[in-house]
Amino acid sequence: MADLKSNKQKSPIAYSCYFTRNREGEQFAPEHVFSYQISGTLTINNGDQEYVFKPGDYRFTRRNQLLKFIKQPPADGVFKSVSVYLDQETLRSFAMEHGYQADHARSQDAGSVIALKGGGLVKGFMESLMPYCEDDQLIDADLQALKLREAIMILLRASPAMKDILFDFSEPGKIDLEAFMNKNFHFNVQMNRFAYLTGRSLATFKRDFEHIFHTSPSRWLQQRRLQEAHYLIKEKGRAASEVYLEIGFEDLSHFSFAFKKMFGVPPSRLAG
Repeated sequence: MADLKSNKQKSPIAYSCYFTRNREGEQFAPEHVFSYQISGTLTINNGDQEYVFKPGDYRFTRRNQLLKFIKQPPADGVFKSVSVYLDQETLRSFAMEHGYQADHARSQDAGSVIALKGGGLVKGFMESLMPYCEDDQLIDADLQALKLREAIMILLRASPAMKDILFDFSEPGKIDLEAFMNKNFHFNVQMNRFAYLTGRSLATFKRDFEHIFHTSPSRWLQQRRLQEAHYLIKEKGRAASEVYLEIGFEDLSHFSFAFKKMFGVPPSRLAG
């Protein structure tokens, strides 16, 4: 199983290749990502909606999103995708040069992940990346910059309304903390990430959190995740080995220990 960058270092162009079995995980997307599904199936869930992408599909993932994913190889065994990460500095430079401005209100109406139509330009652009990805060739900085600008131009040509997403440089505003945490507790991210996504400094996040929930964020997160696990195991017949990652734990043994401490029995003994 491998995840290959086009130059084996941090690059705005990434080639993913996984073999043999499904791979599940989660990620925070700090930048916009323009992707092409070459083979296999990618399922993405943002907590509200599930998106499924199959070979030949193109997608655009908005920045500042918490996402869970499942990468499923096809029957013959190889999952492949290629992605272009559009950083804020490049987008700001492009917007200034070409006079683009975003309508912030419209950008907020877009989903976390947007299915894109293919077309000759989009297909041709993604195919132009493949020699660098599949042959693991070095992409120098000038060519990377050129490819990023080409990607922006193609996205705007394919859908002019994308300007409201691409060039919205606003940071997350202060939002309903209780609703956000009840929706996103199962994401295993650092506390400062939760704070940022709710439009708060870490200190303000902790203060507001304790005012609303009357406990610390770390304690509440563990209790809420264990409550969800109890429901999934007892009411839905799920196995502990299936749910511990899904609800935000990293380690099965730690999950089992915490579960028994809270409920008095190990998850394996919880009858449906």
